[in-house]
Amino acid sequence: MSIFGFFGKIFGSEDENPCGKPAQNGQPGSVGVPLQNLEDFVMYVSKMLVDYPDEVKVKTETGADDAQVIQIICRQSDRGKLIGKKGKTIMALRALVSGAAGRTKNRVSVEVLDDEVEEGHVGA
Repeated sequence: MSIFGFFGKIFGSEDENPCGKPAQNGQPGSVGVPLQNLEDFVMYVSKMLVDYPDEVKVKTETGADDAQVIQIICRQSDRGKLIGKKGKTIMALRALVSGAAGRTKNRVSVEVLDDEVEEGHVGA
């Protein structure tokens, strides 16, 4: 699948409904974006940015007010690559994910964690 097909699948188009769901509220182009597609997108982008792509994990948890939080778990040395200079890379990723999720009035955010936090043995 090309990158354009990938983005078309996530963000949808006016002509087709890639998720196979009926349009909401009878509006053409109103496409539901499954959370799994957003997770796959975050995983794809994250693996392309880091030095150790095999160690990247993505999981989703429910946060406050039923908002979904996509968590990226990676090595501590790779966190800077995901965050970017002045946080611009992670802000761009968050904007894409929240924009795609917002089409269905869902709230989805993205957080970057390091693998030590995931395993529960954070050093002092």
